[in-house]
Amino acid sequence: MNIKKIIEDLIDPFLKAGDLSISLREEGLKKEIKSDNTPVSNGDLEVNKFITKKISEITPDIPIISEETSENKDNAQLKNFWLVDPIDGTYDYINNLEEFTINAGLIINNKPAAGLIYAPAKKRMFYSYGEGNAFELSNGETTKLNEKASVTRPIKFISYSNKIKPEIQKIYQDIGVVENVRMKSSLKFCVVAAGEYDGYVAEPRAYEWDIAAGHAILIHSGGTVTDFNGSEILYGKKDLKNPSLILKSKNIL
Repeated sequence: MNIKKIIEDLIDPFLKAGDLSISLREEGLKKEIKSDNTPVSNGDLEVNKFITKKISEITPDIPIISEETSENKDNAQLKNFWLVDPIDGTYDYINNLEEFTINAGLIINNKPAAGLIYAPAKKRMFYSYGEGNAFELSNGETTKLNEKASVTRPIKFISYSNKIKPEIQKIYQDIGVVENVRMKSSLKFCVVAAGEYDGYVAEPRAYEWDIAAGHAILIHSGGTVTDFNGSEILYGKKDLKNPSLILKSKNIL
């Protein structure tokens, strides 16, 4: 399997999916609340249809698990599969904010092997396909994230909420975090991989499709992704739910 070619073949479809997401938003989104009490829009569903079709054309033999469809979610035997979140950060998307992202992570032997994340409103495209091969495409220029110079400054982390729980505060103290900024979407993985921030900590929450692409991009940039015990995170768990998370950029390892 030529993972590099698969990912490079998906870059243009991701950019087009981003254009689609923006044009649908400009036309006015139709919104509803799902059974899990989270919002979804016709934009989520249309982008999902577009992205999963392209992925299926390029890798017809690899199953897809997407947030917005039920297919393959009950198959606990899968070892090689895609995890797709067509719009991560739906709240930002439907409220004309900029942090929402389009995501696909390729899982091989239950580990993240490659990832693509596009933030259309920011025009930042991130992708990776193996150790030392993590990139950002922005304004027509490709930057290798592994080769970005480290910046010496106080340690800055991203948090999901402005209310920091005591167990997370303890981890912050152990690492020496002096500042944290709120960010909800998977863009957090990308800006940590790019060295703009140094990490992120979260208690168990969300699902595998929320983190798979970002996990690949961050570890391929030289960073780490573990649970609170320092254990490796694997994919294809029965309920597809995430454990606790600690992300670290290469700058603080």
